[in-house]
Parts: sequence; structure tokens; C-alpha cells
Amino acid sequence: MSERVVLAYSGGLDTSVGIGWLKDATGKEVVALAVDVGQGGEDMEDIRQRALDCGAVEAVVVDAKNEFAEDYLMPALKANAMYQKTYPLVSALSRPVIARHLARIAKELGADSVAHGCTGKGNDQVRFEAAVAALAPDLTSIAPVRDLALTRDKAIIYAEQNNLPIRQSAASPYSIDKNVWGRAVETGFLEDPWNAPIEDLYEYTMDPSVLKPADEVVITFTAGIPTAINGKAVTPLEAVEQLNILAGKHGVGRIDVVEDRLVGIKSREVYEAPAATALIAAHEALESLTLERDVNRYKRGVEAEWSNLVYDGLWFSGLKRSLDVFIDDTQKYVSGDIRLKLQGGRAVVTGQKSDQSLYDFSLATYDTGDTFDQSLSKGFIEIWSLPSKISARRDLGA
Repeated sequence: MSERVVLAYSGGLDTSVGIGWLKDATGKEVVALAVDVGQGGEDMEDIRQRALDCGAVEAVVVDAKNEFAEDYLMPALKANAMYQKTYPLVSALSRPVIARHLARIAKELGADSVAHGCTGKGNDQVRFEAAVAALAPDLTSIAPVRDLALTRDKAIIYAEQNNLPIRQSAASPYSIDKNVWGRAVETGFLEDPWNAPIEDLYEYTMDPSVLKPADEVVITFTAGIPTAINGKAVTPLEAVEQLNILAGKHGVGRIDVVEDRLVGIKSREVYEAPAATALIAAHEALESLTLERDVNRYKRGVEAEWSNLVYDGLWFSGLKRSLDVFIDDTQKYVSGDIRLKLQGGRAVVTGQKSDQSLYDFSLATYDTGDTFDQSLSKGFIEIWSLPSKISARRDLGA
């Protein structure tokens, strides 16, 4: 058997042209791997056939939607994962699952290398290659767009000269990545941060300025995972899909941010993540009801570190695995119902209840029935402030 390379194939310009480029540059047979993570759009069978028409010796399609939701999105939800407190890691979460299947298919087919269509300026090159290195260190990673300086204009010319069956042209200025967790748009006029996004950029969300009657949705969580929407049982994937529709209808989850890329570049990105935004808002509210104060405070720092690791392509790192253990332990009592009001681009918590709640009405109330012994507070404050009092005396005497 000839040497083979397994290419992470999206069906777009770069990876379609990359099939021929890889073959010409390496002499290897190219196997195309398309992984369905809920990106929608084209039929996956059409994408598989396009890979074959572009010169792949074999094309494999993997339906990873449930795996993506259960093994990648749910850990992110439990971690309330938001890179730089804003971005719910839409693309970053899909890369490790694609890389896992790249490594698996490469091993099954006896390939000695894998490839992807990333440039040398972005985060995804790191995410793919770091994940493959952690899963299959003997595999070599190849990036034709980066390593062979294959620019967009060259790709279009190559596609036209070789009559490749791709639809993308120079007229499309945007780079778009999407999956069931959200959608990312960059390049084109968005590269100037002063330019406001236009409505044509969006696909998952409707214009929030066109106000519609509010919708209420009740999300039931069990140990940190959504298990019912409005009383009807759902799988993790179904929860995300349904909330994309419900929250997207009201324009929830539109994000316009200048973020710090791993490679040191600041990049202007426009995201839309309706389900992610709504679910994280609900999950955080339920944690505020069920987690002890110190656990909740400490977890916020863990969440930031977890998000940084995933953004930086270290899903399979030892530190990430260790943080997962802590986060999973915090979720054992995060069960209950959260009611959200969806309207005008916002998902607002309007009700929360849990059998595991730490909220005690008799302690919290200021009315008759208050069981909190206020006489204890004076002595508590004396002891609590004693270190500050002692150090203040020293400072004033200096």
C-alpha cells in the first residue's frame, strides 16, 4: 500500500484544493475525513463525493454530533467556558473531536500522517496538531496552506485549472466556521474593528432589535447537564438544538469581540451562539443556588484556566484532565430548574429552584419568621476585622 495522509476535510476551498496539493507535494495518497459536528448546510454525502471528485482515494464521513455534544459541549457547559469572559469556544471545542477521529482513521488505515487546512496565523493549526500529538505522537502533521504558502488566490486558480467541483469564489470575503454550539465569522470588512457587523453576517440568530413577544423556557439540569426543556426530556444534543432555535429567534448570543489569539495576534471575530449563551446563563444561576460560597468563588478561577487551555489547543493535556475532575465534583448537586426569559437579544433568569438548594428562606428573610441570630454579627465582625485593625495600628505608627 502507498503511503497515506488523512486530511480533515470540510468541503470548502482550502481543503478541496489541498487534496491535490498534498498529493503533488508528498506523493502520498490522500484520504479525506469529514466529521459532522452539527454544522448543517450541505449534505455530508455530497461533501464525501466532492472529496473523491477532487482526487481523494477514499473519503470517510463520521457523524459525531452526539459525541460532540456529550463529551465536549457538556464539559464546557459545566465549566461555564467563556474565553476572555466573552467567547464560548465555538471552534476550539470542535477541533479535539475532529483530531481524535483523524488519529483514529490514520491508525486504522495505516497512514503515517494527517493534514488540515489551517493557516499559520490562526489558533486551529495549534489545536489540531497539539491534539494529534497527544493522541498519536508517531503521526506527522501537515498543513498545506501554511507549509506550502498556498494562498487563497492561488487556491482559486488551482481549482479553476483543475475543474474542481467547489462553489467558493473570490467574491466571498468571509471565513466562516460553524457547528451546533455556534458560528464564527471573520475576515473581509470585519478586519477593521470600527466597522459594525451587518445583518447579512448572521445565520443562527434573528435581529434582536426587531422585538418579538418574550418566550419563557424552563431548563432542567441533572448534575450540571440539561436533561429537559419545558418538562420534556432531551439529550444534550437535543437541548442545544432546541435552544439554538428558541434563543436564536430572539437574537440571543451575538458576540462581537477583539480577542487575543494564541499566536499573539489580536483578531476581530463575530460569533453567534444562542444555545451556548442561554445554557451557560442558566447553569451559572443554578450553581449560585446550589454551590457553597467558597466552591463557587474558586470555581470561577478554574473556569478561566479551563477556557484558556481549551482555546490554546490543550484539550488532552494533563492539567485540563485534572481540572475536569474538580469541575465534575462540583456538579453533583447542580440539579434543578431554571426559568429563562428570551427577548431582545437577552436570556434573563427569572426563576430558579432546586431540591439541592442552599438558599434558606428563614435565614434570608427580613420579615417575621427570621431565624438568623443578628446578635452574633457584632462579635463576628470584631474577629473578622482583627488582622486589618492590628496592621492599621502598625501603619499609622510608622
